[in-house]
Amino acid sequence: MAQEETFRDTISTVDDKGKRIWIYPKKPKGWFYDKRKQLSYLLLLILFGLPYLKINGEPVVLFNVIERKFVFFGQIFLPQDLYIFAIAMITFIIFIALFTIVFGRLFCGWVCPQTIFMEMVFRRIEYWIEGDWTHQKKLNNQKWNAEKIRKKSIKHVLFWLISFFIANTFLAYIIGYEQLFEIIQKGPFKSFGGFIAIVIFTFVFYGVFAFMREQVCTTVCPYGRLQGVLLDENSLAVAYDSVRGEGRAKFKKNEDRASAGKGDCIDCRQCIHVCPTGIDIRNGTQLECVNCTACIDACDSMMEAVDLPKGLIKIASEEGIKHNQPFIWTTRIKVYVGILLVLMGLLTTMIITRSNLETNISRTRGTLFQKYDDEHFSNIYDLTITNKTSQVRDLQIKILEGPGKVELIGKELHLIEQAEVKTKFLIIIDKDDLESNIEMVIGLYENGELVKKINTSFLGPNI
Repeated sequence: MAQEETFRDTISTVDDKGKRIWIYPKKPKGWFYDKRKQLSYLLLLILFGLPYLKINGEPVVLFNVIERKFVFFGQIFLPQDLYIFAIAMITFIIFIALFTIVFGRLFCGWVCPQTIFMEMVFRRIEYWIEGDWTHQKKLNNQKWNAEKIRKKSIKHVLFWLISFFIANTFLAYIIGYEQLFEIIQKGPFKSFGGFIAIVIFTFVFYGVFAFMREQVCTTVCPYGRLQGVLLDENSLAVAYDSVRGEGRAKFKKNEDRASAGKGDCIDCRQCIHVCPTGIDIRNGTQLECVNCTACIDACDSMMEAVDLPKGLIKIASEEGIKHNQPFIWTTRIKVYVGILLVLMGLLTTMIITRSNLETNISRTRGTLFQKYDDEHFSNIYDLTITNKTSQVRDLQIKILEGPGKVELIGKELHLIEQAEVKTKFLIIIDKDDLESNIEMVIGLYENGELVKKINTSFLGPNI
């Protein structure tokens, strides 16, 4: 049976008048859904636990944009490490592009926090309080009565409390859990800024999960928009096997569908009912599809019930379905893999060779050589040292290569944790060793051990 082809130029959650269509997805069940639940709860455990774990006295992960301090697995990164951050971002973008080219929006359906919270936390609470999709529709359409007020009130109070908990967790990733607990203990009036931040975060999350929902994935998320650029006919995605499924027709018991010219799709619409973004997967790859695999479970369940082979909806590429072939490593994928490996190697090298002391020595602007006394000449230098560790450090400065001695004229080299010290020093040279330009190596010592070498030069008179 030939199906009428239609062109859809609007998202599935908006009608022809621009009004939002509220989605009531049927509660999914099946093998893929069980695996998603297991992965989701593991990721939630990691998400809520990471802010409270430390390595060498530092959080495992911290994104303190306020103080411009970032911590990854106990390693502190300050603004001086911006070049590493830039390479990391480029590497991440290439990885996302490669992952999307190969697996489509699988990340969205299985790993994205928005989907995990929506489908595995908030949606499950909704099923528990209001019932499955048909019960939710009935409840929303009925007049306000005691039952509706009770169920809606309980649901939204729980939504707000969970949003409050999520807001506190995300704030812990920004300022650290110690500072978060301090804000909570002091109360809203003594830590007004922190209190306002928690309130704003709470209402943002509550608004997203109680009202915006799938609109975040279909209209807000930039990654969803990238799908149309990055996907091609060789990308894996949740796909309907149109070769096997068309033409669609209702199931009739004891009928030979092949002889009747019918495909395996029995047009039960279960794949549509369970879709959290309201699409019909049988129309092909679509912007709204987050590859959650709920439609696979629904279709497999129906195929099993009518004694037809499972896999009518599956993870496959358009080319794979059309030509019945396995996944192919295209030239495009190989190029992305090569670029990603190079960037990962570069990033790893940068992190491994990164110093815990960031130093900069430069001759003080507007100064030349100076006569120190009758027997010596000097140059004055600016020295900036950044301590990237969480320990207090006391350093000494000496000349490793070249004549003369060092004399500090500014602050002592006492570095508190994660702080910067700026000071000045002189290099003093005997006039008998004086040349127009002398290359020198300065050493920084801590407890008698050399920790850093810096190259500089001494500017003398033209002799």
